[in-house]
Amino acid sequence: MSTAASVSTRTDPGVHPWWQALPFAAVFLAFFVIPLGLVLMVSFWDFNEYELLPAFTWRNYASIWEGCGRLNEYGDFCVTLSTYLSTLKFALLSWALTLVLGFALAYFLAFHVHSVGMQTLLFVLCTVPFWTSNVIRMIAWVPLLGRNGLLNQGLQASGLSGQPLEWLLFSDFSVLLAYVHLYTMFMIVPIFNSMMRIDRSLLEAARDGGASAWQTLWNVIVPLSRTGILIGSIFIITIVMGDFVTVGVMGGQQIASIGKLIQVQTSYLQFPLAAANAVVLLLTVLMIIWGLTRVVDIRKEL
Repeated sequence: MSTAASVSTRTDPGVHPWWQALPFAAVFLAFFVIPLGLVLMVSFWDFNEYELLPAFTWRNYASIWEGCGRLNEYGDFCVTLSTYLSTLKFALLSWALTLVLGFALAYFLAFHVHSVGMQTLLFVLCTVPFWTSNVIRMIAWVPLLGRNGLLNQGLQASGLSGQPLEWLLFSDFSVLLAYVHLYTMFMIVPIFNSMMRIDRSLLEAARDGGASAWQTLWNVIVPLSRTGILIGSIFIITIVMGDFVTVGVMGGQQIASIGKLIQVQTSYLQFPLAAANAVVLLLTVLMIIWGLTRVVDIRKEL
């Protein structure tokens, strides 16, 4: 009887799984659900120059979209739409460039480096830049791309340019360069993981069937790597959409982004307005992720 009771206790699914999940649920509740709920709550508060007023109002959301129903006198969109378009532009360009670079590097590591030790070494080398702060890695570009930097001096010395190229630093180019430099690793890792799970006999079967290298890549490797591509895409888009440090440092405080707008609003103690912008940004990112998961059902692929 005691043996049967102990077996029944061990196999009872109604007790142990819930107790095991309780610590993770508590952490999720304390560090995600409650802070997110507080942001949502504050987004409906009123405020003035001196204090927050915990009274329900739609004013913050109305002020975000104020004037967005028409073009201004210069033929431009309202501030919010213009800022979102600028942020989406950087997110899409960063996603495209990191996808190309990340896929190429992951492909090389997975299919052209056959030694596990060499794969590990090269993979660790890819992570070396992460041993330092993102800000330091961004600032390292300034002596290279600045008006009197090494690149401009080299171009002028070689006669390729008669004057310094102003667009190399504190421009869209420098912001995009920093994004690719900082976040390509977030694309490499999930794609490499997906590629390492591909059955190599499928590649041999494709070659035996007369498929070229490009046909094998497009019809076998890319479809089987789509889970990693999706996960990497979510990483890149969510990080870039909410970033404000990179835009501020590499854009010379001259380029608008939603993250930068929220940071400025919090610095002026406009917390309800910043919270409303944060909620709108969160919903925008969630819609993008929802669209991506409609292309690839990640739950079936994992």
